Amino acid sequence: MKVLVIGSGGREHAIVWKLSQSPLVKKIYAAPGNPGTALHAENISIPAEDIEGLRSFAQREKIDLTVVGPELPLTLGITDKFRDAGLKVFGPSKAASELEASKVFSKEVMLRHNIPTAFYKKFDNPDFALAYIETHNPPFVVKADGLAAGKGVIICTTKEEASRAIVLIMKEKAFGAAGKRVVIEEFLKGEEASFLAVTDGKTVIPLAPAQDHKAIYDGDKGPNTGGMGAYSPAPVVTPGLTQEIMDTIMVPTVKAMEAEGRPYSGVLYAGLMIYEGKPKVLEFNCRFGDPETQPILMRLDDDLFEVLMSTVEGRLNGRAFKWKGQASVCVVMSAKGYPGEYLKGSEIKGLEEALRLKDVMVFHAGTAIKDGKIVTSGGRVLGVTALGKDISGAIKEAYNAVSMISWEGAYFRKDIGKKALGRGSAKI
Repeated sequence: MKVLVIGSGGREHAIVWKLSQSPLVKKIYAAPGNPGTALHAENISIPAEDIEGLRSFAQREKIDLTVVGPELPLTLGITDKFRDAGLKVFGPSKAASELEASKVFSKEVMLRHNIPTAFYKKFDNPDFALAYIETHNPPFVVKADGLAAGKGVIICTTKEEASRAIVLIMKEKAFGAAGKRVVIEEFLKGEEASFLAVTDGKTVIPLAPAQDHKAIYDGDKGPNTGGMGAYSPAPVVTPGLTQEIMDTIMVPTVKAMEAEGRPYSGVLYAGLMIYEGKPKVLEFNCRFGDPETQPILMRLDDDLFEVLMSTVEGRLNGRAFKWKGQASVCVVMSAKGYPGEYLKGSEIKGLEEALRLKDVMVFHAGTAIKDGKIVTSGGRVLGVTALGKDISGAIKEAYNAVSMISWEGAYFRKDIGKKALGRGSAKI
């Protein structure tokens, strides 16, 4: 079988790496890929947003399955175009992807179908949004309606912070067109978790739960990023809570999307807040998370190609996924300045040494090759991911690998996974 993986980040490297282990897969292409995907696949210089170029390539090469990594091509309708051409593709339709592309749409779906989430108000006029802030009490969560690479959510503890967030998003257009509308939510207390499931539109099967670390600094301080690290399993998501999440959020959402005339197939990713054992939805994503995918796929003891193809072909019913009896931790190493303006072009040293370690993978996210050397080219540069007998062991292994890698201005959080330690061991 021939597989095309679309995207160029750490998530896509992890997908390519796991697909390369399938005996059913004979050839993998990555478009556009990165130096990491090139270790397991042939990189093709077609941008992820070039829908027509990608479709032509898939037709010409007789690709058996295309896997869409990032959200933007999904919202541009890549799966619709591929299916119209008779090509098998993993990912939701353009209409279904609005669940991520518009926070207003997502909130309205949850409200209509009684899916637990935070109270909210939507605004397309900044003056009305500012007036709302003045008549209500903080804390607030201010969100750009559209896609903002994981950075369009601002937690505000005062009215002044909330007002600045609205001005930043709606008037200064920090996130471009994504900020034409905003959602102002109540602040939910609790602990976050990432809950991913695959669905063929009828059957919904959960993946191993994970927990992301959005903020740039230790202790969850500072602005949000695309994700500074993740671990799996997440002890906050107990077996009983897993069933409740499936019963009250994941399955109802898939049914809701069908009722809305937008059948959903692919990965459904719920960002959750868990408080006193009860889950509420913070947001939905319509693709594998980054960096959650890295530790989840390190733990998957199953054929990823079979999982994805079963989803595309509508034969998930009766299937269950197998997981390794180990925990996994991913530490994201980023460029100096991220999530703002960051340095590029610094040579990365120590990659080969880190990869010699047992049960360690270094997933490339923002790298390039210059003069035969691997250099930084993005904000999030590497996802250093390790297995361990438990979360504590995986933390130790991951940070040992991180200590071997360096470049000018390299930055990483030093507390990835520590939140799990206070909860004891999750069921693995």
